[in-house]
Amino acid sequence: MILDPTKTKMTKNYAAAFGAQWKKYRLTQLDSYTKLPISRTRALRCIGEENVGWIRGKRVLECGCGAGRFTEVLLSVGARVVSIDLSDAVVANSENCPQSPQHQVVQADIATLPFCLGTFDVVFCLGVVQHTPSPERTIARLYEQLNAGGLLVIDHYTHTISDYTKTAGLLRLVLKHMPPDKGMRCREKLVQYLLPLHNAVRRLRIAQMILSRISPVLTYYQGIPELPDALQREWALLDTHDSLTDWYKHRRTRRQIRATLMRFGARDIHCVYGGNGVEARCRKPSSSANEMPALVSAHG
Repeated sequence: MILDPTKTKMTKNYAAAFGAQWKKYRLTQLDSYTKLPISRTRALRCIGEENVGWIRGKRVLECGCGAGRFTEVLLSVGARVVSIDLSDAVVANSENCPQSPQHQVVQADIATLPFCLGTFDVVFCLGVVQHTPSPERTIARLYEQLNAGGLLVIDHYTHTISDYTKTAGLLRLVLKHMPPDKGMRCREKLVQYLLPLHNAVRRLRIAQMILSRISPVLTYYQGIPELPDALQREWALLDTHDSLTDWYKHRRTRRQIRATLMRFGARDIHCVYGGNGVEARCRKPSSSANEMPALVSAHG
């Protein structure tokens, strides 16, 4: 069941701006819209080739579902998915991936999930943990939803050179305090003026590298060159909005993520640099299926 975002205090939360972006750019990142396997490639890489077949028929909790870019991938491999989001992105998700016996959508907070512990075979959470108040506590909450032998799949931002060179940090201090609609208009202006400059140097590698280190506008001319120009603009609008509105933007190293998972007693830990930073997955051993993972201290 989707909670009515007009009748809940959940809309007044740190994820409110994300809800606005997913309603406006509801289709942008769906593979069914781009006709490219962008989301599928990322999701299946993080799940692990050896686990893709195993997921069929399994009960999957997808946390921070957004508009459903990964929801449609999980459904396509036969999973039974419960998609949750703190924002009213749940509305966009249910439009893109209608509710059915295989798919439920719930507006909920990762910190206080409305499910019994140990309910799910898989907990899947990409592009989310770094935006929560405490990544370590978030991972703990995700881990305790797993049943015996369950699979946890997450990713997390890590430290990059652009953290210290981009102008985005200063802009974010101002823009994230604006009402979502007003902030979105400001970010659209940034893309309107700066994206043509990125486009002009897209084939000049050094110039593009320098510009991308300074400009607050996120582009995919290098990362996903097969996107046509219209979609390049949509992705730039979406991800620039995303990067300038999040209340929390934590960063962790591969070692830190692995250490967190090890504290919970996880096994078969796979933790590598890739994608947006660190990509990790692990299994919950049968012996600790009914145990609460210990909360670790937050790093910021």
